[in-house]
Amino acid sequence: MNKKNWLIGAIIVLTMVLTACSNDEQVTETESEPETDDEPVYAVEEGETDLDEEDEEEPTFEYAFPYTGEGTNEEITNRAVAVMVNNHPKARPQSGLTKADIVFEILAEGDITRLMAFFQSEQPDIVGPVRSARPYYFNLADDYNALYVYHGAATFIENMLQAGAADNLNGAYYDNDRNLFKREDFRVAPHNSYLLFNAVYDVASQKGYDVEVEHKPLPFLSTEEMDSLDGEQATEISYAYDTTPVRYEYNSETEKYSRFNGDVETLELADGEAVQLDNIFFIEAHHQVIDDAGRREVDFQSGGDAYLFQKGTMKQLQWKNVDGQIIPVDDGEPVGLVPGQTWVNVVPSSGLAELSFQ
Repeated sequence: MNKKNWLIGAIIVLTMVLTACSNDEQVTETESEPETDDEPVYAVEEGETDLDEEDEEEPTFEYAFPYTGEGTNEEITNRAVAVMVNNHPKARPQSGLTKADIVFEILAEGDITRLMAFFQSEQPDIVGPVRSARPYYFNLADDYNALYVYHGAATFIENMLQAGAADNLNGAYYDNDRNLFKREDFRVAPHNSYLLFNAVYDVASQKGYDVEVEHKPLPFLSTEEMDSLDGEQATEISYAYDTTPVRYEYNSETEKYSRFNGDVETLELADGEAVQLDNIFFIEAHHQVIDDAGRREVDFQSGGDAYLFQKGTMKQLQWKNVDGQIIPVDDGEPVGLVPGQTWVNVVPSSGLAELSFQ
């Protein structure tokens, strides 16, 4: 082959090789980065979240606490504990009230109220100061099948309890043993007795009391019912037990009520945490003074007029004792509570006329 023909042949072969390489590169690019003029199937508009992120569903629970209606996945068997809590000005601020499922506030003697706090869904470390027993308190505790905890009692009242009126633990028998009760030195008696809650069930078991029971739940509203809750607006509530003023303020952001004695908010002694409530229930009941010491009896059987405050609204209702439980009713039908903590203020007959709200 002459030089000219060899050169032409080489050029032809080189051209074929370059063309093949170019085609390979085009195939590789097309396979790795396909092009299309189609719009994406799912487009996210401005302000929207990725459609792969589904709306969060309400959590579901297997059980609900009987006195708060709040959900839990743990079986509920522990018996409620009802503690007599001192509300004298020298006893404030108290300990443990932020963890109470229900608090009943009732007149004892004179114009000072005493509190009975029910603990079931939560157990605080310390509760107090703890005060002496009264029949209408321990009868109410027994109706709820709760262990009744108090410190001291008049002889005739103590005789009733020891005869079986209610399963009870009396701090006078455990005074300052550093196990169930202790006396604090920053307050003076009778405002310095405190319950050490962790020992309650052990001591109750030693006395032969049941510490696991079946509970009858209070009526509670569903989420849908709370969304459609109506009533007269009422974000501030005031009542005076003679000279002991009680006040509640509703916070629309937290959807909770704060409690005050006069202008002093009800707080935890240890850390200043505020009592935050979901239901404020005022009930009217017949009161009767029964002795020269000014002790009372209160009728928790006959029912009566009531006001229920929930989520900044008020309903005028009645209350009824249903199998021992004090519940709101409307024309005899139970009215649901908002899940959470409830404070029940018991006032004398015609006392609701002195209640103010706005």
